[in-house]
Amino acid sequence: MNQTILDQIVGSIADVEEVDLMDLDVSIQNCVSTDSIRNLVNHGSNAWRLQFETPNHVVEVTGNDKILVDGTQIRQIPDY
Repeated sequence: MNQTILDQIVGSIADVEEVDLMDLDVSIQNCVSTDSIRNLVNHGSNAWRLQFETPNHVVEVTGNDKILVDGTQIRQIPDY
């Protein structure tokens, strides 16, 4: 199954918290514009970085296909 970038981000937060994805108590839509994330990932250049805060974590998504939570790389973004 090909996960969306938003699924990857939420999954990364769940991994850090060591909880099942369905038990995660955060909605990234309340923390950052999800349309902005999608647009950046689909952008032609990889010279970007988006950082946002959730109630318990700092999340960073980069143009070089990485998702970091609290400064630690959690996932490599697959090609979409």
